[in-house]
Amino acid sequence: MASRLFSLAKSFLNPKFPNPRSFSTSFLITKTPKKHKPKRPKPDSPRTRSVTPDSNKIPHFESLLARDAKYRFLTKTKEFLSKQPEQILRLDDAGKLYRELGFPRGRKVTKFISRYPLLFTSYRHSDNKIWLGFTDFMDQLLLEERSIMEAMEEDRVTRIRKLLMMSKNKRIPLSKIYHKRLIFGIPEDFRDKIGKYPDYFRLVVEDDGKQILELVNWDPSLAVSALEKEFLVNEDKVKKAFKFPVKYGKDLGLEENDVKKLNLLNTLPLVSPYSDGWKLDSWSLEAEKYRVGIIHEFLSLTLEKRALIHHIVEFKEEFSLTRQTYEMLKRQPWTFYLAGTEMNWAVFLKDGYDENGNLIDKDPLLVINEKLYKFAQMQEEEEEEGEISGFREKLRGD
Repeated sequence: MASRLFSLAKSFLNPKFPNPRSFSTSFLITKTPKKHKPKRPKPDSPRTRSVTPDSNKIPHFESLLARDAKYRFLTKTKEFLSKQPEQILRLDDAGKLYRELGFPRGRKVTKFISRYPLLFTSYRHSDNKIWLGFTDFMDQLLLEERSIMEAMEEDRVTRIRKLLMMSKNKRIPLSKIYHKRLIFGIPEDFRDKIGKYPDYFRLVVEDDGKQILELVNWDPSLAVSALEKEFLVNEDKVKKAFKFPVKYGKDLGLEENDVKKLNLLNTLPLVSPYSDGWKLDSWSLEAEKYRVGIIHEFLSLTLEKRALIHHIVEFKEEFSLTRQTYEMLKRQPWTFYLAGTEMNWAVFLKDGYDENGNLIDKDPLLVINEKLYKFAQMQEEEEEEGEISGFREKLRGD
């Protein structure tokens, strides 16, 4: 009896477990890839609060802003590095240029460079310093981009002329055009080419040294907006694109159908962005039509038919815009889509995209950007697959 009790106690004290090596653990991943990790809820603030309720969001527009944020380092570093002498930059200096290169302050720039080995490279120079530059593959893409820029020069000149024709005094500070040149596809060296077009532009230097680009000659053939062209093709479509409800007293006793008819009378025509609409009473309905037309034409001149709010506000004085731009655009949801957060939102021109969110008229220059995003995404997918494979091999070895 005692021996049985001893044997039973021994079995509890020394249980027999299967040999762990007899089980395969290759199906386990001990580290969850970043894209699959649950995101922590962000605190509610203008920096995080969306300008459009979730129920009204259009996914393909929101995804474009998400893509811009994801590849911010790639696009900003490409732009900054391409302007440097010999297109190289000391790595020590790169680490301090977080705003210019588009990476968060306090992060190591090498971490972001390593994400794109097909596009960026680092090497040790004869001065024993490490430098950042482009790969041969990236150099080829830049040559292709430069070739497109040269071929599209006439188109870019026309865009600048139309911007000047829309402006209040037919003049815009040169710095404003330069700072926002990318959304219009205007090349880096356009300032050096102004002298080639004396019949279009005049460069004036004011007493404080500010350079102003002025329009020399008015071209009636260019003073036709994209909306006016569309109106000639499909009048009904354009009429439905805007609504400017008329304010009236309740004592009129109008029925619903009468209200609709009254509002219909005030949908169109818009005031042409190439007119002297800036002289109108700023609080009048006609003035609002003018400002809506200005923003519509502004967006139609951009390559991607969209712009961040600070791109538009940059020209606030020249285009006679008011502080109520946000509220004004929200009143036209059939034409404009607002995306992003309250602190940094963007406006899309809906007519510029098809139902799948693809640009209807794609500028050749955008093909280069799409190639960059494509190769960057391929590298990320390969890196993620390699990371998962590495974990599996490690577990098999254990």
